[in-house]
Amino acid sequence: MERLGTGIGWRPEIADAVENMPGIDWVEAVAENVCPGHLPESLRRLRERGVTVVPHGVSLGLGGAERPDAGRLLALAERAEALGSPLVTEHIAFVRAGGPLTASPRLEAGHLLPVPRTRDALDVLCENIRIAQDALPVPLAVENIAALVAWPGEEMTEGQFLYDLADRTGVRLLIDVANLHTNHVNRGEDPAEALAELPLEAIAYVHVAGGFERDGVWHDSHAHPVPRPVLDILTDLASRVSPPGVLLERDENFPEPAELERELGAIREAVEKGGAARADRPWRAAAAEPSSVPTDPARQRLALAQTALLSALVAGTPVPEGFDRVRLGVQARALAGKRADVVAKVAPELPVILGAGYRPAFLAYAQGAPMTDGYRRDALDFAEHLLLGGTLRDARMRRELREWWLERSGPAPRSHRPSVRLARATRRALLRR
Repeated sequence: MERLGTGIGWRPEIADAVENMPGIDWVEAVAENVCPGHLPESLRRLRERGVTVVPHGVSLGLGGAERPDAGRLLALAERAEALGSPLVTEHIAFVRAGGPLTASPRLEAGHLLPVPRTRDALDVLCENIRIAQDALPVPLAVENIAALVAWPGEEMTEGQFLYDLADRTGVRLLIDVANLHTNHVNRGEDPAEALAELPLEAIAYVHVAGGFERDGVWHDSHAHPVPRPVLDILTDLASRVSPPGVLLERDENFPEPAELERELGAIREAVEKGGAARADRPWRAAAAEPSSVPTDPARQRLALAQTALLSALVAGTPVPEGFDRVRLGVQARALAGKRADVVAKVAPELPVILGAGYRPAFLAYAQGAPMTDGYRRDALDFAEHLLLGGTLRDARMRRELREWWLERSGPAPRSHRPSVRLARATRRALLRR
């Protein structure tokens, strides 16, 4: 495996800082935010300097019941080729449910949700990863995720699940030590035990990120400093194996460059501390399950279970038996809040038009309107809901929101040429008669 060194997540908000930051060996970019034909100039310059760029996917849904979408796989492959990347990465998660396998409407989570650690789910995940591996031009690595909720009736620990996955598919692992800490706080899982069960030789690289604790729940925010417990888990990992690469993730609430550099320094120190303690220590690994191919009934069982969970989280349907109702409530509120935040980024005009009323209006909308086709469609549906619902009393807001919706809901942007605008206004006047 290629040695990557120390890296940082590339984001447009800190692009200049990343370019000028000393000691950066590589960067990781969110794959869905990169257009192969129009790479950001910052990434171009980094590539020209020999800095490795790895695309990190967030929407493939390899842990879902359906086989990976060919279009999404093609898009990920195009980004790997455009960036000259040595590998691509994704998550062990499901992000959508419903559809043909359940004869129900498709639902989008807009978030990475945990896969049950069962043999059915493992069989489906293994086949989905093999399909992805065949479609990608470079090796694939998959990441363990953070979770607020635990599935009832799980049959394996996280370490056993990851061990069997790597053993059966040959996939590389992206180990997020912040997610191990999150699962320790939220699910009572021991990070050291998970590390002891991992196939250490399969690790491609490591993620490090910050978060915060509220009311006994750890939120993996990627918007706060890296806490000491996360650095301690990194040291534990580095005492077992020399990680090929370590990367700092930060997605928002970006500090000054000097603060990011201090965090990178703390990460390097944690790795060096672990390396100094490294020895030929035995590590406990679970026995691999026999390789198998999921039957359609296995996919359908998984589809039904995932749809029931996602529907409870985003559509207010009853909580499936065995789940913690309180934790599901926390997760549901977090998903709605994330939807509001991302829609505000995708369509920044909406908070401007609606002012302080944007967030409460969106959260009220989200309670009865699950996302079905991504955040851009969600923004349009929200605006349409306000326009048709009669709850938006302010005439100026209604007028501006209607103009915004008309501008973006058609197959092509509306022309701003004076003659076209005059014809449009005349048509509106005639329609009112």
